[in-house]
Amino acid sequence: MRRAPIDSAATRALVVALASLAFAGAASARDSDRNQNMNIQASHSEGTLDETGLYTFTGAVVITQGTMEIHADRADIHRAGGEIAKAELSGKPATLKQQMNDGSWMNARANRIDYDTRNDVIVLIGDYTVTTPRGTTSGQRLTYDLKSSRVESGGESGRISMTFVPKSAQGSGADPKPNAPKPTAPKPSTQGKP
Repeated sequence: MRRAPIDSAATRALVVALASLAFAGAASARDSDRNQNMNIQASHSEGTLDETGLYTFTGAVVITQGTMEIHADRADIHRAGGEIAKAELSGKPATLKQQMNDGSWMNARANRIDYDTRNDVIVLIGDYTVTTPRGTTSGQRLTYDLKSSRVESGGESGRISMTFVPKSAQGSGADPKPNAPKPTAPKPSTQGKP
C-alpha cells in the first residue's frame, strides 16, 4: 500500500470535524488526536500536488490519526489555495470510529460522508448510523453544522430513528440500540371517507 504525504495542518480540521459526529452536546473528540500524524493507506492514489485540485485515494482506504480510524472504499480530497476545501468519503459503508475525551467511543457509518471545511458542515448520506454511549441515530441523511452544533436529519429522503440512553445507564455498558422497532411511515388518514 502507498502512504501519501498530506498537509497535516489542513487535515486536522477534517479529523476533528469527522470525529464530532456524535450528537449535539456529546463528548468531544480526543484532543490529543489533533496533535498526532495522520496516515492514509490505500491501494491506489492519484491527483495533483498543486495547491488547488483533487487528490483521490481508492481501494481499502484507511485513515488513522491517534484514536481516530476511518475506512472507506474511496476518499476524494478537494484542495483550494493549499487547504482542504472538501473531503468526500464513500463506501458500503464508509466507517469512522474515535475515542472521545471522556474515554467513550463514537462510531459512525454511512454510504457517503461529505465534509465541507469552508462551512464546517458534515453530511452523512445513505443508511447512516451514529452510535455513542448517549444514544444512537440512524436514517438516510444527517447534516451536522460544527459551528452551531445543529443536527438535522430526515427530510425528503426518509424517516429517522433516534434513541437517547438515560444518563444513569450510560456508564453501565447499556446497549444504545433501540429496544423498540423502528418507526414506520404513518398510515394515511381515512377521516371523512366512507
